[in-house]
Amino acid sequence: MTVTIREARETDADALSRICLLTAKGGQSADDLHDFKELPGLIYAVPYVKLPTTLGFVMVDDKDSEDGSGEVVGYALASRKTREFEHYAAEHWWPALAEKYPPSLAQKPADKEFMELFRHMHSKSDARVAYGAANMHINMLEPYQRQGWGSKLIGKMVETLRLQDPNGGVTLGLDPRNLAVREFYEKFGFESFEGGKFNELGLKFSKAKNLAM
Repeated sequence: MTVTIREARETDADALSRICLLTAKGGQSADDLHDFKELPGLIYAVPYVKLPTTLGFVMVDDKDSEDGSGEVVGYALASRKTREFEHYAAEHWWPALAEKYPPSLAQKPADKEFMELFRHMHSKSDARVAYGAANMHINMLEPYQRQGWGSKLIGKMVETLRLQDPNGGVTLGLDPRNLAVREFYEKFGFESFEGGKFNELGLKFSKAKNLAM
């Protein structure tokens, strides 16, 4: 297995969407929940290579490639400035998706839920944004898990964000179906924060630890 990490590109959008779908059910595949397979990625992955204030890193398996264009198998995606990201998406991203995917098209509950979100997208709480202006997501395909790649992705992302805002922080949300991963994040310094939900964690860059890149 020859895996490398590089910056995410807009051309990675389809690969990010696929990974998002295959990990969207508490870390497991949500393929069976959706007729419209692209919906999870349109919320949780693709915007992070399309909209302003974003950055990302992807894991690439080059085993079948000689030119570095192998399969994208994992990602860490973030917005540096959550509120700016939300405001831009509210004007330029969600409305087009709401028009394209009316809930009347949905036959499965999960599809309807995502289509409704395009019309009423939630915002991060004031408590979450006060703790850290940035927010991030990380996912990878099952064969690449528990091999240290998650640590490398987090390390790369946190160091990049820290260089831009040394005194700031980043938050993330845990899937309620997969809260067991809390310990994984806590070893890097992620913690619960005042006013946060039970499945939200934050990391102050000044307290980051055990980062592998």
